[in-house]
Amino acid sequence: MITAQQVKALRDKTGAGMMDCKAALQHTNGDMDAAIDYLREKGIAKAAKKADRIAAEGLCSVAVSGNEAVIFELNSETDFVAKNKQFINLIDSVGNILIKSGVDNTDAALAYEHEGKTMETLLADATATIGEKISLRRVSRIIKTDTQGFGAYKHMGGRIAVLVLLESENAELAKDMAMHIAANNPQYLNRSAVDQATLDHETHILTQQSLAEGKPANIVEKMVIGRLNKYLQEICLVDQAFVKDPDIKVSQHLKNNNNAVIRYIRLEVGEGIEKREECFAAEVAAAQVGK
Repeated sequence: MITAQQVKALRDKTGAGMMDCKAALQHTNGDMDAAIDYLREKGIAKAAKKADRIAAEGLCSVAVSGNEAVIFELNSETDFVAKNKQFINLIDSVGNILIKSGVDNTDAALAYEHEGKTMETLLADATATIGEKISLRRVSRIIKTDTQGFGAYKHMGGRIAVLVLLESENAELAKDMAMHIAANNPQYLNRSAVDQATLDHETHILTQQSLAEGKPANIVEKMVIGRLNKYLQEICLVDQAFVKDPDIKVSQHLKNNNNAVIRYIRLEVGEGIEKREECFAAEVAAAQVGK
């Protein structure tokens, strides 16, 4: 049985109509990802953005010291606490500890001891003080050479944080790249980084879309190639239009500066944490109260 909650969740992710969402879920036996693909194949919905599938509070941050940088996310239960001075001070303290720790992943970070207490214990103490569960997730470290350069940027106080590693040091360019990545959210550095499974999946979706438009097979093949190329331009950093000068691509801007992006990490608060589902039926019923 397909529930109103499932229909609402699919509607929120795709923007498709309620009846289309219900039909898609029935067709896929309630499989949400398959239902999204089904709607896309029918030309009813665009790809669901990751941001539409997540919800959590907290802040992301970057700590840099010499040739090392750490990027991480600290979660709270509510946005109110994330804006609290205690929480902001805590995230600064966590950053200072992590950059000195040498750890490069979340598990190691939680087990790291600082002044006789593990990070996990320090966060448990903070939870008791602040009154909300505080959790650390997605800790990554990048180490550069003396000639390479870091770029760091935080958007909206840390709702999004980006760390960029450039081939050669250029502070202005590094910040520009970090800001661009924050704004445009590229999924890959370049086309060679896109895995075959992703290419095959998108090719299938685009093929079904083109066939649904009634195009002949020889035209469909050309349409798919063109649409796949456009898709890759949207998800690959170097193929995107540079945010500060849309007339050129990021690759050209890097070339103009005799530089290249080696690696980047972009964190957005709540990525990968499923949104708390509300009961759609109850929501509708509540809206009728007082009418």
